[in-house]
Amino acid sequence: MDPIAQFKENAKRVWSTFGPSEMMTSSVAPRLVRVAGITHGARVLDVGCGTGVVALTAARLGARVTGVDLTPELVAHARQNASLMKLDISFNEGDVEALDFGDATFDVVVSQFGHMFAPRPEIAVKEMLRVLKPGGTIAFSTWPSEHLVGQMFAMLGKYGPPPPAGVSPPSQWGDTNVVKERLGAAVKALRFARDAMFVQILSVQHHRALMEANIGPMTKLVAALEASDPAKLAALRSDFEEGISHYFENNHVRQDFLMTRATKI
Repeated sequence: MDPIAQFKENAKRVWSTFGPSEMMTSSVAPRLVRVAGITHGARVLDVGCGTGVVALTAARLGARVTGVDLTPELVAHARQNASLMKLDISFNEGDVEALDFGDATFDVVVSQFGHMFAPRPEIAVKEMLRVLKPGGTIAFSTWPSEHLVGQMFAMLGKYGPPPPAGVSPPSQWGDTNVVKERLGAAVKALRFARDAMFVQILSVQHHRALMEANIGPMTKLVAALEASDPAKLAALRSDFEEGISHYFENNHVRQDFLMTRATKI
C-alpha cells in the first residue's frame, strides 16, 4: 500500500474514538452554519462530518444535507444522531480527496475541523470546489497553529514519528495566507472570522486526559509512548499541560479557531 493510502487507513482507526467529544464541537456548529449562510432548502455537503454536528444543525433549519466522513464509526454515530433527532440526512463513508458526487451538485460545502486533516490540501480543495455550484458558498472552521489545538498538533510532531512524505500539517489551514493561496482564483468574496470554543472542564489535567482519550492522534501517540518510552510520555504530558494552562480559566479551556467563507466563481 502506498504511503498516502496507508495514512488514510490509519486515520480511519485513529479518529474512531472521537464520538464522545462531539459535545465540544456541537457547541460551535451553529456559528459555522451562520457564517456559511445556510438557509431552508439549500443543498449542503458537510465534509469530514464526524458525528454530524454541523450537518444536523443545518438540517434542523430545513437544509437538504449530505455528510461524508472517512471513519465508519463516526458515520454510524452520525446516523444514530439523525435518527434520534428525526432528521432526514444522508451520511456516507467518503474521502474528501475523491468525493462521490457530480460536478456543481451543492449550494454550500462546509467542513468543521474535518477537511484540514486530508493529506493533500490541493486535492481536497479541488474536490470541494468541483462539487460546489458556481456562485455557491464554501465555508470551514480550522485550528490556527498559534493557539492551543494547533500547538497540540505541533507537539504530536515533536514527540511522535514524522508524517509520510507529501502530507501537509493540518494547522496550516489556520493561516489566512495559506488559505488564500489554496483557494486562489477559484473564489471571490473571501473573508475570515475568528471565534473560540469553551470546553467546560475541572482542571488542566482533566482536559489533557480528555484529549488523550478521544482525540485520535493524541490517543495513538500516548499508547505508543506508554509501551516504548514512559519518560518521553511524561515530558509530552508536562508540555501539554503547560500549554493548556495558558487557556484555562474559571473551569473552562478556551480553544480559538478560524472560520473561512468564500464564493465559487
